[in-house]
Amino acid sequence: MRDEFDPNMARKTWMSRLARAPQGRVSELLKAFGPLPAFEWLRAPEVGSTMVRGRAGGTGSAFNLGEITVTRCALRLADGTVGHAYIQGRNKDDAQAAALVDALMQTGAADRLRAALLDALEAEASATKTRRAAKAAATKVDFFTMVRGED
Repeated sequence: MRDEFDPNMARKTWMSRLARAPQGRVSELLKAFGPLPAFEWLRAPEVGSTMVRGRAGGTGSAFNLGEITVTRCALRLADGTVGHAYIQGRNKDDAQAAALVDALMQTGAADRLRAALLDALEAEASATKTRRAAKAAATKVDFFTMVRGED
């Protein structure tokens, strides 16, 4: 096992959060953030598909599970900062918003954007996870074995 520092870990974290956000939520939060900077497209939003892989038993051999639809794009801000996005589904507006967030997170607006957008997405995801866990816990069945006296 190698112990290495990954300088891109913070970016991977926010890109993951943007990719897993509910449809329309990133666009909605970004509009509330304030005026957005001008940008030029490096790759306009386009819809395609990608292979999803799984692991047998969660940790075993990898296998191709199937394909999902994704939208990707890339843009450049006026200062030269580049933002990329890959999101699940066919929503080009969400892909554009995610790419803008990626680019802005690499600028001086990162702290404000994190507080206004990424922290909100994280809180919503945590609440959803808690709700799902509570719903699953309500269906839990505890099995027990009664000990018979002859053993």
